[in-house]
Amino acid sequence: MHQSFAATTSSDAKLGELMTLASLFDGLCELFTGDSQIEKHAKSELERARKNTLPPQEVNKLSAPFLKVMAQQNAHPLCPLISSLPFQWAPPQTSSDKLYREHSHFKAHVELLGPNGLAASSKVRIGLYGMLPNCEYGLRTHPAEEIYFMLAGSAFWKLSDSPYQQLFPGERSHHHSMVPHATRTGEDAFMSVYVWGGDIATDDYKYFGLPGDEDKAG
Repeated sequence: MHQSFAATTSSDAKLGELMTLASLFDGLCELFTGDSQIEKHAKSELERARKNTLPPQEVNKLSAPFLKVMAQQNAHPLCPLISSLPFQWAPPQTSSDKLYREHSHFKAHVELLGPNGLAASSKVRIGLYGMLPNCEYGLRTHPAEEIYFMLAGSAFWKLSDSPYQQLFPGERSHHHSMVPHATRTGEDAFMSVYVWGGDIATDDYKYFGLPGDEDKAG
């Protein structure tokens, strides 16, 4: 009797997680309202995948700096839902490059939709991504077109040789294919949702280190 009750409770919990993930996917659809192909694909893939999502198998909680900015008044309304979900937050593993790994320990990431996501997609990668305060992730390039939507906190984004620009919740950073870009934080962490479109393979992802380091190396 006890085993049956436990099994039912576990099943109900998983069903609840799936329903909550579907709600998150619905909310993310509302971010992708543009006419560009990348946003159209993101929205259609989220709508398709909302019924075919696997619940997280393991849980790594977000650290306090992320939860702090996600609880602020200017944070996106999806942040409480994101904070409550049992995701396996961890640094991304986009590259096996040593320097990339050294510059990734301060990141929090979950791939929601994509080749390695909670829901499968071969057209886009969509995930949640944040960085702790006072950290810097340097210049990188990749074939995929990419958009970051700021959900909480603030971050400084750099495109090619342009100066860093500080972005806040509701703002976005758009990176076309193979355009170098970099990110750093100040006193606050940040949380965002990103989408990759086009060539979403990671084989040609290149990390060049912090801006200026390539000049020092030369």
